[in-house]
Amino acid sequence: MTRSGWKAQLGCAAVLAMAAMTTMAYAASDADEAPARPAAPKAMQIGDVLTGQLNAMQSRDAKGKRVDVYQIVSEPRRLPAPAGLCNLETGPETFEIVVASDAQATQLKRLVGKEVAFKVGEVACAEQAGQMSEALVTKWSLVGKN
Repeated sequence: MTRSGWKAQLGCAAVLAMAAMTTMAYAASDADEAPARPAAPKAMQIGDVLTGQLNAMQSRDAKGKRVDVYQIVSEPRRLPAPAGLCNLETGPETFEIVVASDAQATQLKRLVGKEVAFKVGEVACAEQAGQMSEALVTKWSLVGKN
C-alpha cells in the first residue's frame, strides 16, 4: 500500500531541516562575536552645532493648553558639567528645542521635517515628568541657510 501525500511530507521535512541548519549557523556566528559596547558619546560644549531632522509634536503645558514642541534627534552627546550623560548609558540623543518667542516658533514651523543645524547656547538634561526628549536646548540659534 502507498500513502498519499508522501512527496509533500518529504518536501516539508527538507524545508524544516534547512531552517534548522540555518539557525544553527547563525547561532554559531553570533557566539563568536563579543557583545558590542556602546560608543563613547561625543562631548558637547556651548557653541557646538547639533544637526538632524526637526520634528514637531503637540504636548500640553502646565495649564493644560496644547503647545507645539520641537525636537531634533542627533548622535549621543555628553553634556557640559554637571549634566554629563543625563543618567543615560550613552548620553542624550533627543534634544527638545525650547521656543522663547513667537518669532522663534514661526521660524521653526517652516523647517519641520527638514535637516537643520542649531548652535547650542544653553543645554540641560530633561528632568520633568512627561518630557519627550532627553535634553533641552534652551538657548539656540540656527546655522546655515535655513
